[in-house]
Amino acid sequence: MSGATERATAWVYRGVWGAMVRYLRVPDQPPGVPPGGGEVVRSVKPAAGFLRYLKLQFWVLLVIIDVCIIGPWVILLVVSPIAAAITAPVFWGVAIIPDIFAFVAIHVRYDTTYYIITERGVRIRRGVWLIHENTITFENVQNVEVKQGPLQRHYGISDVLIQTAGGGGSTGPHGEQSLSGHAGLLEGVDRAAELRDLIMSRALASRSAGLGDEHHERPTARGLSPAHLAVLRDIRAALS
Repeated sequence: MSGATERATAWVYRGVWGAMVRYLRVPDQPPGVPPGGGEVVRSVKPAAGFLRYLKLQFWVLLVIIDVCIIGPWVILLVVSPIAAAITAPVFWGVAIIPDIFAFVAIHVRYDTTYYIITERGVRIRRGVWLIHENTITFENVQNVEVKQGPLQRHYGISDVLIQTAGGGGSTGPHGEQSLSGHAGLLEGVDRAAELRDLIMSRALASRSAGLGDEHHERPTARGLSPAHLAVLRDIRAALS
């Protein structure tokens, strides 16, 4: 029975998803690489466990909210069955219709989230009604962390937090991470340590090669550029 329910749910969702792609122009393909972004090194989507993780949160909230909505109707049913029968469509409509939209939104969020690693940076796209795309260049990456809570550990997923110069976000009063516009979050990925190492290695290589700063002369180990050294040599020659 559960298998038939899953197939029916998938069939209904694909129909809704197809309508959204056609009429609301929701992107169903990975984001493109911006000009000068180089070749795509790796294209990553959240793991299947992330969808199950979101569904668990959905069902927990659904039970809490629906109990708060249907509970008063049940009390009304005991006190006044006629009034309960008249108001039943309102109570049940308020309880069920938002749940359907929220369930579809979970799938849409999962299907529209992409993490593209290119030669020069990381491009993140997520969103349901409003699509957000963020590009982080490797030369701005300062640190990459892997975060995993107990529930994420159960589903075999982790979050990869990319901290950049001038960003990184702040920690809230309960330990939650608040991201600024300069930070990047790769949610619900598996093999997170591998992604962290890949991003950090690209960031280190970018800084070593001077990527993104090709038009500026690199300083020497003493903090002097070749132009500075040339001027000093001219002064020494003049004094001699």
